[in-house]
Amino acid sequence: MRAVLRTVNRVLLAVVGLGLLAVGGAVLAVGLGVSPPSWWIHDGPHDVLLSTAERTRRRDETWWWPTVIAVLALLVLLALWWLTAVLRRRRLGEVLVDTGDGAGALLRGRALEGVLAGEADRLDGVTHTRVRLTGRREAPETRVRLRLEPHVEPATALDRLTAEALTHARDSAALEALPADVRMRAAKHKAERVG
Repeated sequence: MRAVLRTVNRVLLAVVGLGLLAVGGAVLAVGLGVSPPSWWIHDGPHDVLLSTAERTRRRDETWWWPTVIAVLALLVLLALWWLTAVLRRRRLGEVLVDTGDGAGALLRGRALEGVLAGEADRLDGVTHTRVRLTGRREAPETRVRLRLEPHVEPATALDRLTAEALTHARDSAALEALPADVRMRAAKHKAERVG
């Protein structure tokens, strides 16, 4: 399913890019003085996109221009959503494990994330852990988010996470390295009454 979505995304990007390139190139060519074909929307370099008659033709229809603006705004929002979806770092689906026989094996990324998060959750003072694998399947990277109890020293939690959970994950998957981006924050707690 992910491969299909990736293919659809690339095809859509290619079609939109080629369309914008063709229209932009044609408008530039007409602006530089190239004679446009008879069916083209502009007659020459001094032609405008919308003539006065075209702009005022629907003046009595109060719904027309707000609808046009709303549709264009929706298209801009969809384009921005698509751009952020494309640029967002993708979750790694599988990790290539070196089995020593030259062929290797594939380990599900979510399985490694789950094991790593479970082991990090068992560390003293950690209340919640979120783990996400990124990078390439031959060279995975991790993003770890820890929520710590207020009394826990961040340096101690980081040392234990590195020495235990990350080291175990790296060794069990037979990886040369497992770089980690670790972010920590303290869990909120209720104020205590002093009596």
